[in-house]
Amino acid sequence: MASGETPKRDISTLHDQKLERGNGGELHQTSEGDIPILTTAQGGPVADDQNTLRYGERGPSLIEDFHFREKIFHFDHERIPERVVHARGYGAHGYFETYESLAEFTRADLFQRPGEKTPAFVRFSTVAGSKGSFDLARDVRGFAVKIYTKEGNWDLVGNNIPVFFIQDAIKFPDMVHAVKEEPDRAFPQAQSAHDNFWDFISLTPESMHMIMWIMSDRAIPRSFRFMEGFGVHTFRLLDANDKSTFVKFFWKPKLGLQSVVWNEAVKINGADPDFHRRDLWDAIQAGDFPEWELCVQLFDQDFADNYDFDVLDPTKIIPEELIKPRPVGRLVLDRMPDNFFAETEQVAFMTQNVPPGIDFSNDPLLQGRNFSYLDTQLKRLGSTNFTHLPINAPKCPFHHFQQDGHMAMRNPTGRANYQPNSWNEGPREDPTRGFRSYRDESDGPKARLRPESFADHYSQARQFYESQTATEQDHIAMALTFELSKVETLVIRERMVAHLLNINEDLAKQVASKLGIVEMPSPVDAAIKPRRDLPVSDALSIIKNGPNSFKGRKVGVLVTDGCDGGLVKSLASALNAEGAMMEIVAPRVGGVQADDGSHIEGNQMIDGGPSVLYDAIAIIVSAKGAEQLRGEATARDFVADAFAHCKFIAHVEAAKPLLEKAGVAPDKGVFTLKNDADIDNFLESCRSLRHWTREQNVKQ
Repeated sequence: MASGETPKRDISTLHDQKLERGNGGELHQTSEGDIPILTTAQGGPVADDQNTLRYGERGPSLIEDFHFREKIFHFDHERIPERVVHARGYGAHGYFETYESLAEFTRADLFQRPGEKTPAFVRFSTVAGSKGSFDLARDVRGFAVKIYTKEGNWDLVGNNIPVFFIQDAIKFPDMVHAVKEEPDRAFPQAQSAHDNFWDFISLTPESMHMIMWIMSDRAIPRSFRFMEGFGVHTFRLLDANDKSTFVKFFWKPKLGLQSVVWNEAVKINGADPDFHRRDLWDAIQAGDFPEWELCVQLFDQDFADNYDFDVLDPTKIIPEELIKPRPVGRLVLDRMPDNFFAETEQVAFMTQNVPPGIDFSNDPLLQGRNFSYLDTQLKRLGSTNFTHLPINAPKCPFHHFQQDGHMAMRNPTGRANYQPNSWNEGPREDPTRGFRSYRDESDGPKARLRPESFADHYSQARQFYESQTATEQDHIAMALTFELSKVETLVIRERMVAHLLNINEDLAKQVASKLGIVEMPSPVDAAIKPRRDLPVSDALSIIKNGPNSFKGRKVGVLVTDGCDGGLVKSLASALNAEGAMMEIVAPRVGGVQADDGSHIEGNQMIDGGPSVLYDAIAIIVSAKGAEQLRGEATARDFVADAFAHCKFIAHVEAAKPLLEKAGVAPDKGVFTLKNDADIDNFLESCRSLRHWTREQNVKQ
């Protein structure tokens, strides 16, 4: 090419829009408005982002093409290792507001001033699945809260279940290996229904309490907004004089509890594997900010010494009827991350992050987590400087001598990077304001042992099961039957039934019958004989702790051309007044024309908006529309699934042929809509969420 000659360029690489130089040299779009110029990560303007630099039109690429090198280098490394557990997560920003001063119990700064708001970030997650798994797996849900206090970050790294599978952290790798996909075949993904998991569980009696929780509807929550969170472990609060009060932390959703049923969860995963993510996004975007109350159970050493179970055992709870949780603040989520990777994916939680005034107990699982989490962040985020990332950095002033290393975005300034030093430079410790550990007295042999006080593995499992409603007990039996039906090894199934005999004999017999186990095994020889005198705890039931309103829920309204437009508007108005949402499901994407000539825009096409996505449904169709829908499998499923899942159903008279085709037998959960009074009756029933008495009839 001659000097000064314009290089040839394939016309296919040019943008359609006309570009010209601005006064500052930057490119801008003359017809559509200003656009920024593309640069390298170093800020250098890029002339051609479509072709690599070559030696000749058909020759080899040149190693000096720094733009290509940088672009492909970053692409090759843009995925960081996903979390071993809790890989699939979703988060949001918000704030924590203190209700009252807790100076009587703790010197933690965020609990001193009523009404003060502290920034927070929350990450919800599943445990077993990969980042690409689905939201409605039967699984524990992570509920990790980072509160950016004036004395450093407080990470309350909890779950939606208050107990755990194991009592000692040394068993954590085994538990996780067992529940993950089997290593020789790499499946099943995000499921515990396989031999390895149940082999481990059947050989680990301490897991039996957690198994009751994980087989309950707690493991398939309707959304993040309708589930509880728990700190799991026993912590300590320390006052200004280092007096200790034991504490357990709870997050109670303001909207009440709600879960789905298993058949529904399976279908949601097919219809919308991002169901929980979408729900949180939609709620916050609509200004319907999710809210939880932080509650605490406070107790002293005397209670701990005399309680029936060891408060250091993470497989045990203190029933709420025994110590009523005390609300001390609220958590509100009001903003989604600007970038999922930068915030939700890179956020690093660590149980050891506590401000002065909050301290640890000797719970062996908590002690192990405190040790483990730092290694986790180094592996995932690539450097000891992961706290330099904005999502992990404290929002209060901080000063230390840590320096250099990969990703060091700031370093100590001045001459001295150590202390003590003679230059009077840098930060110094403060015995008064700084973190102080509780001066706990311990003695005994140095040995690997498990306290005898940890040995009762069945009593609270029995208490949990017997605290459920009959409907919830049925769901536990069905879940156990399904999971164990996927276990190929007979002896594992029998071992689990032998454990269930120590929890509830009727439950064990029901599961054994469904599995075809003819000869019942003997109960497992329990280290401590299971107690049968623990009282029922209503707080353990989801159904007993449902909401008093339909707020935050969603109704799917199936419409056709010629439907009653006035009735649709009235229903929308009533739902809005209730604080609920309405989504229009139509035969086609463009929506329908109502009988009054108005256009009703569709949110979902019937093929993509099954009733499993909604808390209740309404069918407002014309007679002609109903007749057409009778021949559509998706429309029949829309109605049949809602009925089978015990949802409340409202319909106009014209919809009866569709209901009959779908096999709906009218009951007290099915409402005919004619006027506003009928709408009010429908919504009043919806406040109880499900018509559970239908479930037995549906089974028959």
